[in-house]
Amino acid sequence: MSTFSDRPNRALIVIDVQNGVVGDAWNRAAVLANINTLVDQARAISVPVIWVQHSEEEMPIGSDNWQIVSELSPLESESLIRKEYGSSFEATNLDQVLADLKVGQLIICGAQTNNCVRHTSHAALEKGYDITLVRDAHTTSDVNWGEYQIKADQVVSEQNLAFLNYALPGRKATGKLTSEVF
Repeated sequence: MSTFSDRPNRALIVIDVQNGVVGDAWNRAAVLANINTLVDQARAISVPVIWVQHSEEEMPIGSDNWQIVSELSPLESESLIRKEYGSSFEATNLDQVLADLKVGQLIICGAQTNNCVRHTSHAALEKGYDITLVRDAHTTSDVNWGEYQIKADQVVSEQNLAFLNYALPGRKATGKLTSEVF
């Protein structure tokens, strides 16, 4: 139902599952296992897997913190999007990669729920994509920022709740468990 009439395909977007991002992430082992399941299932039915890696001062390109965690194994044939902003679309070629693959529906997983997963999901919906947020395949760390003290599981729950019935004209966002996606 996306606004792209010529893009019937879907893609799995794996956001920022990097050493410097998920080192102390909530429910880390289970989330990584679910992401591995999604990647394996996507590959088995030829759904493209697109990997996103964030870089910034604490995670320069090529550093150990920048590397995708050892529990996940991107294939050389899979697209890699390098980004510097919260949204995976901002100042990257993600839109073009998706257009080339005729993708109108994104399946989103990864980290950090309250930052790059949220920003990418909202940007995608605003650009015309349908979104499936995999409710048990995204994570974050506790938020301790001045007066804000929020537990990671609360952040994940809030994001899952927000995507239950979120829609814009001609497109929608849904949340599914790993077992319901493919």
